[in-house]
Amino acid sequence: MATTMISDGVLIKHYTEGNQGAFETLLKRHKNRIFSSIYALVGDRYIAEDIFQETFIKIIHSIRTGKYNHEDKFLPWAMRISRNMCIDSIRQRKRLPIVVDSEGNDILNNLGIFEKSQEEMHIENDEISMLRKWIWELPEEQREVLVLRNYADLSFKEIAVVTNTNINTCIGRMHYALINLRKMTQKNSVRVK
Repeated sequence: MATTMISDGVLIKHYTEGNQGAFETLLKRHKNRIFSSIYALVGDRYIAEDIFQETFIKIIHSIRTGKYNHEDKFLPWAMRISRNMCIDSIRQRKRLPIVVDSEGNDILNNLGIFEKSQEEMHIENDEISMLRKWIWELPEEQREVLVLRNYADLSFKEIAVVTNTNINTCIGRMHYALINLRKMTQKNSVRVK
């Protein structure tokens, strides 16, 4: 319980002094958010797992070689590393993203909680597929902010650090992403819950 009170910067300092448990605490603290955002951006669980591992290999290397100098801004720094790796992967593979929660469940499949008829489920699955397609059709900057905000649960300040922009740019990108999604749903008469 005391480890939740220790800042990321202190954990990194302990790790550089040889305390392996400090890095394990850091990893446990942030792994769900980092993995969820990677998975949401690349849309493939196996690719996401590879990128996640590569991200932490790069993080460990940076810390061990003394290149980490971000004080208590570990999460935005780690998210920036994973984002850059995702961008490289996305450029290599053009696939539809699967938006997941922190437990790896496809969020778009869990939109409804009540029992549905087969016809309702078929219609909803079609709508979810369309929404997923539209998210992928958004400009890359808008899609990235939408995913990081809604599925990685980052603040606009954290997104600004990850994307190397400012808060107003991130808010603007989110605003335009929502406008574009709304236009697509209205144009196609799809209701999104």
